[in-house]
Amino acid sequence: MREHSNESARPEGALIDRFQRRVTYLRISVTDRCDLRCVYCMSEDVKFIPRAGLLSLEEIVQVGRNFVDLGVNKIRITGGEPLHRRDILKVFRELGELEGLRELTLTTNGTQLPRFAHDLHAAGVNRINVSLDTLQAERFRALTRNGKIEQVMAGLDAAQQAGIPRIKLNTVVLKNRNHDEVQDLVGFAIERGFDISFIEEMPLGVVGDHDRAECFYSSDQIRSDLARHFELIPTAESTGGPSRYFRIAGVDDTRVGFISPHSHNFCDHCNRVRMTCEGRLLLCLGQEHSVDLRRVVRANPGDDEALKRAIVSAMEIKPRGHDFDLHGQPVIFRHMNHTGG
Repeated sequence: MREHSNESARPEGALIDRFQRRVTYLRISVTDRCDLRCVYCMSEDVKFIPRAGLLSLEEIVQVGRNFVDLGVNKIRITGGEPLHRRDILKVFRELGELEGLRELTLTTNGTQLPRFAHDLHAAGVNRINVSLDTLQAERFRALTRNGKIEQVMAGLDAAQQAGIPRIKLNTVVLKNRNHDEVQDLVGFAIERGFDISFIEEMPLGVVGDHDRAECFYSSDQIRSDLARHFELIPTAESTGGPSRYFRIAGVDDTRVGFISPHSHNFCDHCNRVRMTCEGRLLLCLGQEHSVDLRRVVRANPGDDEALKRAIVSAMEIKPRGHDFDLHGQPVIFRHMNHTGG
């Protein structure tokens, strides 16, 4: 990413919502398809969006460019599994050239990193998040319904060999499914020099595999488990997202983060919006407030000003926060793979 040569040309702070929160972080989903079927992410009989309904790669870049013009300085590419989108490197390469974009990142399941890691780094990706919920092969197969953990491990190796400097593991913790592995996962992160974030499951869509209330395992419980083995030291460090980070006494390279939508709501300081793969701009992960940017782009071909007006206007409907409820039917019926991880 190049630094902006004329700061006055970019309207800093243009994206400010009704609650005076400045949006600087855009998450873009490029596909709802994935080679895994994680139990908390999608239903077993998942139906994917027809390919004709997806934003084109050119439209994705156009949206990203206009968000950066409006003051966004971090973009994360998500899915589904984003590296399954055909010719996806075009998006990384073109976004990576945007002036004013400070960070271009990726969330992935890791299975495709052996193919893409070097090209991603060359395109400007210097930090990636890799989903890893267990270190046990049989448990991995059960949680993903079909996955082979060896593919993810090969992907982590490839990312390190490519020189990507910051790699973080994302672990969704489910009681009686993988909560007993949090110590081992932190040990693995320390051994490899990775960061790790533990995530409370978010009730998006009907999954059928488990009762979310019964499987809920809070960040406080995880911290208590880890405290028996590690000294966790609070830190004000941030990567621009919702993780609250801790350092580990005697360990230099690994931070432990907690994403706690239920036990420690982080909405008051939300700086994020996300766009689904069909161009729906979601103003909150846990609400349905949205704007159809695909309609705006296609009704106004080549008109960046119309797109900018739609983005700025969308800030007026960004809600204060989510209404996640573990004990009833999900408030949000779209699954995580449709939303963008």
